[in-house]
Amino acid sequence: MKSAAAPRPDAQRPDIGVLRRLAPVALTALAVAFIAVRFLGAAHDTLARTRGGACQALAPDPLPEALRAGLAPDFQLPDAAGHLVSLRGQLGHPVLLNFWATWCPPCIEEVPSLEDFARKIDGTDLRFLAVSVDDDWGAIRRFFVKGTQIGVLLDVSHDIPKTFGTEKYPESFLIDAAGRVRYYFINKRDWSRPEAVACLESLR
Repeated sequence: MKSAAAPRPDAQRPDIGVLRRLAPVALTALAVAFIAVRFLGAAHDTLARTRGGACQALAPDPLPEALRAGLAPDFQLPDAAGHLVSLRGQLGHPVLLNFWATWCPPCIEEVPSLEDFARKIDGTDLRFLAVSVDDDWGAIRRFFVKGTQIGVLLDVSHDIPKTFGTEKYPESFLIDAAGRVRYYFINKRDWSRPEAVACLESLR
């Protein structure tokens, strides 16, 4: 009885010519994938540094100890239409919170840049709450005689700024989407700078 013929040695070996043709293609694909991963990683790091740098470019002040842990103090205040707006209701959105008054000279100087900031973030997921400590809406309406895009809220009690550790104006707080205060600014800033929007975007 004849035994089955053993397969020829060359039948078990892949075609050397095919391997030689495929090797450069495979190496090129691996090199491209490696470069892409490195590029995306570097781009992410650069973006993070750029956005972090944007916040630092605004020259934040040291964050008060009381605001370093937990969520920012919540509040509920009326807007010009009488609707109540709460800070907690902004969760999921980065917020610029500004305390100001119409009788405060540096506040008045800061308002044009805040108007510009409000226009830039209109239609985005970014939020801007300007809490006035004036005594009534009359003073605010006289101040914004031509109207405003700034989301003004009124605190006639003057108590809300105290929960953030301040009784001086203007002071601003950048709050991330999770509701934590991340940056603090004593006195006026130029919010028309592109770094202002970039910084707030980094807090999503």
